[in-house]
Amino acid sequence: MNRRMKIIEGYCLLFVDLVSISIAYIIAILLRFHKFSRVDQKELHFMVFIGFLLFCTIYSFLFDWNREFLRRGFLVELIAVVKFNVFMALSVMSCLFIMQRGADVSRLVMGYFVLLDIPIVWGVRIGMKRMLRMYFTSKSNIVKIMIITKDSVLHKTVLKLKEAMDINYEIVALACVDAQRKGVVIDGVKVNADGKDVLDLARQMALDEVFINLPEEDKGYVKHMIYDLESMGIACHYNIDIIERPQKEVRVGYFAGYTVVTYSINHFDYRRMAFKRLIDIVGGLVGCILTAVVTPFVALAIRIDSPGPIFFAQTRIGKNGRRFKIYKFRSMYMDAEKRKKELEKQNEMQGLMFKMENDPRITKVGRFIRKTSIDELPQFFNIVKGDMSLVGTRPPTEDEFEKYNSHYRRRISMTPGLTGLWQISGRSEIVDFDEVVKLDLEYIDNWTLGLDIKILFQTVWVVLTGKGSK
Repeated sequence: MNRRMKIIEGYCLLFVDLVSISIAYIIAILLRFHKFSRVDQKELHFMVFIGFLLFCTIYSFLFDWNREFLRRGFLVELIAVVKFNVFMALSVMSCLFIMQRGADVSRLVMGYFVLLDIPIVWGVRIGMKRMLRMYFTSKSNIVKIMIITKDSVLHKTVLKLKEAMDINYEIVALACVDAQRKGVVIDGVKVNADGKDVLDLARQMALDEVFINLPEEDKGYVKHMIYDLESMGIACHYNIDIIERPQKEVRVGYFAGYTVVTYSINHFDYRRMAFKRLIDIVGGLVGCILTAVVTPFVALAIRIDSPGPIFFAQTRIGKNGRRFKIYKFRSMYMDAEKRKKELEKQNEMQGLMFKMENDPRITKVGRFIRKTSIDELPQFFNIVKGDMSLVGTRPPTEDEFEKYNSHYRRRISMTPGLTGLWQISGRSEIVDFDEVVKLDLEYIDNWTLGLDIKILFQTVWVVLTGKGSK
């Protein structure tokens, strides 16, 4: 979606969402108390109302739940609205309980609000969807575009543009520069120009923009065409893809004074990454406090069980090959690294990881702190430092990393995490390193802040139940 449309859509939806929340909350208050004069603890209810509005604003801009709004159907929209309301109610209630005010909030008001807000927001959004579609496709807002291409990619170009263009675009002309195709209809669009008269046609017709797809064409010819079209005041889109990639993997921008096309599988919005880092810092600090509380007890148990230091430090591979020291409570005997080579033949993991269910190097206390994940607590210090994240991929050891191929290396293209998809998918039941890589890449390719929150909640459940931990 072009920038103008996205801004209009984003702010319109935020406005109607805020209005819908206000209406739903007012009705919920009236259903519970019948009159505003009878409302108990007005200050608390006003605080809850402001919390809803703040959540809506943050959720709209950071979680981008309005993506593909004009394209998604009624049922998909309803599911999105239900998720939004569930997250909003849980988040606000969690904040109230942290502030020790959760018990004072009227359960009926909260219940009425959620039951009312879902149909109100959904209904208003359906109406807004229709209004925005009408506005963007109105005569004054339609963008008339011409396609200039070659015979070899004629059909493919038209088909792809019709599928992917924004709803306010209309193909009004089609030119084939290297073959006589005038009069031929391609996917409902008539070819009405060739290489000789394409510029003459552009001068005479109503036209806003041009899309040029001329692979392996002479640069001089393309330059002349673009200069001439620009001089008419027509915007030109020139396809410079060297290799075909999904849209999210390609960016056009500037680098050291050069105009460049950037190819990258991973493109993360800086706002969401900043928010992810903020969550890491807050969660890491809380985790460090928890670690400080349990350290004396864990330290005593480790020292009684076996001689050696309390903490274990090991060099791991972080984002894009950066090395860092990872910290854990020691769960093995001091000669564990030396004995690893002797035990490699008994490795129960297929691939580049080492794992034994009954590893003789693990101490008695070590088995307990591993099963309960207590041994991982010092990693909160790594999270605060920025070496790790609360949620991410598993950081490999140096010897594992040295054996990586290109496919495996992509799993370290994101900051490693204390937990991730591998940890909540029954890590002790996975016996193939390729399956670990698959889960890590699935996380990278589908990363959202919502996915992180989901994994964090599931991690708590896995730790409490001991599922997948041996």
